[in-house]
Amino acid sequence: MSSLTGQLLIAMPQMQDPRFARSVVYMCAHSEESGAMGLVVNKTIDSLTVDELYRHLNIEAAPSNRPAPVHFGGPVEPGRGFVLHSPDYREEATLGIGEAFAVTATLDILRAIGKGEGPRRSLLALGYAGWSPGQLDAEIHANGWLSVEADADLVFDDAPESKWQRALAKLGVTPEMLSADAGHA
Repeated sequence: MSSLTGQLLIAMPQMQDPRFARSVVYMCAHSEESGAMGLVVNKTIDSLTVDELYRHLNIEAAPSNRPAPVHFGGPVEPGRGFVLHSPDYREEATLGIGEAFAVTATLDILRAIGKGEGPRRSLLALGYAGWSPGQLDAEIHANGWLSVEADADLVFDDAPESKWQRALAKLGVTPEMLSADAGHA
């Protein structure tokens, strides 16, 4: 299977794992040798806002006019933070992904965002979704996921509850059109 780096994975309606049911995952990396890593972009952590996380980390931030959510990036290393962002911010630890996205996992990016010097668009996630070599490919072949080109407007917008349906719409389908059986529409 070709690399899904920079794509969105869309969970099929029959996804049984509650951590991934109706999920949209931005794929940060995918290769046959090292497996895959992505960030869930449509699930938030209800008990935590970005402002609260900044206070917990003792990072100064300009007061925001509304609470920004912290996203559930996935079940792997849930205490580790990742910032998926527009490519207008770079530091040594930044991983550029195509022309429209980058990911950085340092406190420096949080400090820059807090000072208003960070990327133009960003999404803060705790944890990530990870697959061992071949695991994601097997899940796709078992009809667990669809993929579509990533769209910055969809990824970074403030309506996580509708991202799954909108990602499906990019493929021209609705949830009712999808079959649980592999090889069927």
